[in-house]
Amino acid sequence: MLREALRIGSRRCYSYKSVRRPNLGASSAPKVEPAKEQPGSSPAVENGHGSLAKQLRAKILATGPIPVAEYMREVLTNPQAGYYMNRDVFGREGDFITSPEISQIFGELVGIWLVSEWRKMGSPSPFQVVELGPGRGTLARDVLKVITKFKAGAEFSMHMVEVSPFLSKSQAQRFCYTHNTVPEDSQLPHYQVGTTATGTKAFWHRRLEDVPQGFSLVLAHEFFDALPVHKLQQVDGKWQEVLIDVASEGEQLDFRYVLSRSQTPVSSVFRPMPGETRACLEYSLETERQVGILAERIERDGGIALIMDYGHFGEKTDTFRAFKQHQLHNPLLEPGSADLTADVDFKLVRHTAETRSNVHCCGPVEQGLFLQRMQGEARLEQLLAHALPENQDIIRSGYQMLTDQDQMGSRFKFLAMFPGVLASHLDKYPVVGFS
Repeated sequence: MLREALRIGSRRCYSYKSVRRPNLGASSAPKVEPAKEQPGSSPAVENGHGSLAKQLRAKILATGPIPVAEYMREVLTNPQAGYYMNRDVFGREGDFITSPEISQIFGELVGIWLVSEWRKMGSPSPFQVVELGPGRGTLARDVLKVITKFKAGAEFSMHMVEVSPFLSKSQAQRFCYTHNTVPEDSQLPHYQVGTTATGTKAFWHRRLEDVPQGFSLVLAHEFFDALPVHKLQQVDGKWQEVLIDVASEGEQLDFRYVLSRSQTPVSSVFRPMPGETRACLEYSLETERQVGILAERIERDGGIALIMDYGHFGEKTDTFRAFKQHQLHNPLLEPGSADLTADVDFKLVRHTAETRSNVHCCGPVEQGLFLQRMQGEARLEQLLAHALPENQDIIRSGYQMLTDQDQMGSRFKFLAMFPGVLASHLDKYPVVGFS
């Protein structure tokens, strides 16, 4: 299957040097202060950095400091001023670049992996290709190309889970021949529909829950890192929460971190996983919710999920940060102008999936190792053999960025999810890329 699949068409690979996200290791918790009574007007915030900062400040002054998760959600997905909602934030002209944008090899090998595992499960038809947070649609386009070539007559549809109106149109333009918006009063579970050049139907949904039931191949690339996190800190044996307050007079930032004076609803119900030793950590309720929904679908309807993101396995403490124009940026400065992100806790992801549903997880494994096991070097040599001499260094450096241990090769991880009933089958026929 892999050798056959490597004989697919080529196009130019893009590599932007010096724009990858820095390799941030575990660090100490952010400087926090005890929560105080609400301060008065702050000149730094009064001058403002847009309507979002003013909205957040007004909310905090009215109700008190807010969790980091609430701040993160507002900054990224506020309908009017959210970071992702109204512009293209990807690529050299944006704030960060993702693996599918760096090299076509990434999307092709992910597509080959999906087809390979789908065939091992008996090639069920019809099926759905679902992507959570598709970005520009580059990964969906590359995977669509591979699946269309090797689906062997099976019927399938595309389902994008996207909250950004701007990005949903960008995705449709990337891999659809025609597309149109569904009227708001239609009561349909999708808000946009399109058709690819080969006749495959594509649908856009705002929530994973809105995707129709059915056997699904689910992709989540740099989706979970954008989900809100709560920052918790242990004080005298109890978990308290790091909150965000308005800045005091004379401070240069719009906002500041403070420590809750007592337990919050989240810190009071938080139960660390067995063996937890960290005194401060990041905990994502939304990640638990989304993984729970995904695992339930995989168990009930059948299918495969592949989660690809930068993250750790329960050892890091403070990874919440911002990126603006490919540089680290203070997350409390000019909210809405920079990407907010936190490393994915793959230990939490796997624990949640396997305890809430009967699913079987593989990984996480490092991205570099996964791509090498998928014969990435063989595909690279094919592209180089057909490339113009002036493009060969670009192609080679792009693949190196994806696999090098000092770049994205070790920072990014892959985790796969299968129905639990296939556990013995997967032991007999190991999952490619993971073993």
